[in-house]
Amino acid sequence: MKISIVTVVYNCAATIRGCIDSVLAQDYDDIEYIIIDGGSKDGTVDIVKSYGTRITKFVSEKDKGIYDAMNKGVRMATGDVVGILNADDFFFDNYTISNIAEAFNNEPALDATIADIVFVNDDNTRILRHYNARKWRPEKFAWGYMPPHPSFFCRRFMFDKLGYYKTDYKIAADYELLIRYLYVNRINYKYLPIKTTRMRMGGVSTRNINSIITLNKEIKRACAENNLSTNFLKIYTKYIFKPFEFVLNNQ
Repeated sequence: MKISIVTVVYNCAATIRGCIDSVLAQDYDDIEYIIIDGGSKDGTVDIVKSYGTRITKFVSEKDKGIYDAMNKGVRMATGDVVGILNADDFFFDNYTISNIAEAFNNEPALDATIADIVFVNDDNTRILRHYNARKWRPEKFAWGYMPPHPSFFCRRFMFDKLGYYKTDYKIAADYELLIRYLYVNRINYKYLPIKTTRMRMGGVSTRNINSIITLNKEIKRACAENNLSTNFLKIYTKYIFKPFEFVLNNQ
């Protein structure tokens, strides 16, 4: 089974090497690694090119944003299963893709998997938060909760069948896509009790108060577009419980 990994990058010279190395260190052989660069000017392109043919496909050109670049990468993918690894992030260990492939091989009818991730400090030496998807259910979309997008691995044909990331979202196109796949179409997904990804803290969705407001507006919009009833009171309630999640998840 071929697994396609897509990394979207723009001016990430400080972090892209760690991301690439975590893919190349996987003990699974049949990996197609696709990197989509938005026309970086900071040395990112030179770093990626230094890996030569170990990167299966590399494109560097102007795009219309992160979700347009993700779509471009997924469309280029020829693997049976596709996953996204952000340029600031790493796979949790060298067995991540082996574990994903085993799950799909064991259950031919499986459409997608979700799992857990961790948030780490900038130099990846300390885990700051565990993001656990074990108790997540599709109904929680209405309350502002989604499974961690980096843990989502999906059959490639599903993107052609159910659609790609909507490029008119600024922050929450991944949220909308997961609602469409997991809630509306009820694809056959499975939770895996593994950690797939180490993410650095401080992503675009939580960068500042304006980002948080934009995120939650787009979450409400994503629910409305997919006929899932919600409101801002429901969505913002999650911030009351997040501190408890941090404590419980780290125990």
